[in-house]
Amino acid sequence: MKSQTLTRAELFEDVHNELGLPRQECAAIVERTLDLVVDALERGEMVKLSGFGVFQVREKNARVGRNPKTGKPAAIDPRKVISFRASQIMKARVDAGAGE
Repeated sequence: MKSQTLTRAELFEDVHNELGLPRQECAAIVERTLDLVVDALERGEMVKLSGFGVFQVREKNARVGRNPKTGKPAAIDPRKVISFRASQIMKARVDAGAGE
């Protein structure tokens, strides 16, 4: 039985089973693909994967938040966050599989 989370090792194994290439080669392909996505995001580029979705870096401004324990105001520094927007194709596939 598979876990509720897809791990890198499971991803490597699935690629190996699908392509029949050696496990180390499949691991290298998956790792390089993930590295390319991260490298593009580091450069501030948008990453569009057709049929999957779009990753992009957004800038969040400084703001005042609240400490959840004390309720006192706390300054939150400006930062960059990664957002993901799923494609319509992915949304439809996930929705169709939701009843399983």
